[in-house]
Amino acid sequence: MTVLDDIVVGVREDMEARRHLVGLDELKARAADTAPALDAWAALGGPSASRADLKVIAEIKRRSPSKGDLASIADPAELARQYADGGASVISVLTEERRFNGSLADLDTVRAAVGIPLLRKDFTVEEYQIWEARAHGADLILLIVAALSDAQLQEFSALSHELGMNVLVETHTPEEIERAAAAQARIIGVNVRNLKTLDVDRSLFASLAGSIPPGAVVVAESGVRNADDVAHYASNGAHAILVGEALVSDATPRERISEFKAAGAAAMAVRT
Repeated sequence: MTVLDDIVVGVREDMEARRHLVGLDELKARAADTAPALDAWAALGGPSASRADLKVIAEIKRRSPSKGDLASIADPAELARQYADGGASVISVLTEERRFNGSLADLDTVRAAVGIPLLRKDFTVEEYQIWEARAHGADLILLIVAALSDAQLQEFSALSHELGMNVLVETHTPEEIERAAAAQARIIGVNVRNLKTLDVDRSLFASLAGSIPPGAVVVAESGVRNADDVAHYASNGAHAILVGEALVSDATPRERISEFKAAGAAAMAVRT
């Protein structure tokens, strides 16, 4: 069993526990009463004319399977406000419980604190989770190609769009990019971390980004340690970066986001 397989088993078990407390009908009613989703596609530079600068998806992340505990994050609302003040375009909130110590309560707290789009970062394997994301104020969800069939990619994307949300479709191989394109994904991430082994290969991004269809927003995921890594991704086709560990482990996340955006903008200017 791969690391990804093991995570998904836990995700399903925890979801079933939540489903016993909140049924799908109740979730749908809550989603209907939630304010309309914000436009994460536009925030990430969806229209190509607005892709002159690198966008940052800043992540609230307490721990990871590869590194263990990263930060306690006693006040996710305050961290989210620092991210927004630093210029983040989207805030990602980990809600997976077992491996990342996240929760839907974190998503609720951050939603009440900031007015920019939120990504519910989790391992989506059932439609229940999509309704759950919307009911808790998410504007964007993650679909990991390696964890889903083609039919699920299509169905989950369609439901997300029906609910007004956008979808970040995560890939790691050329074949997965083809599958994302076939699902008409508009926001495609290249995760340089192999979720089956947790190994990181930053060079992977440059080899894959060029095969992403024109018009899609390209997101570089994982492996950001410093401004040099940001510049590397930006110079090889990234329109946005998703970064968590480098921010939650930094005493000045607001300033770090500004630094990352400046490094990305400089690299993109050279690229164009």
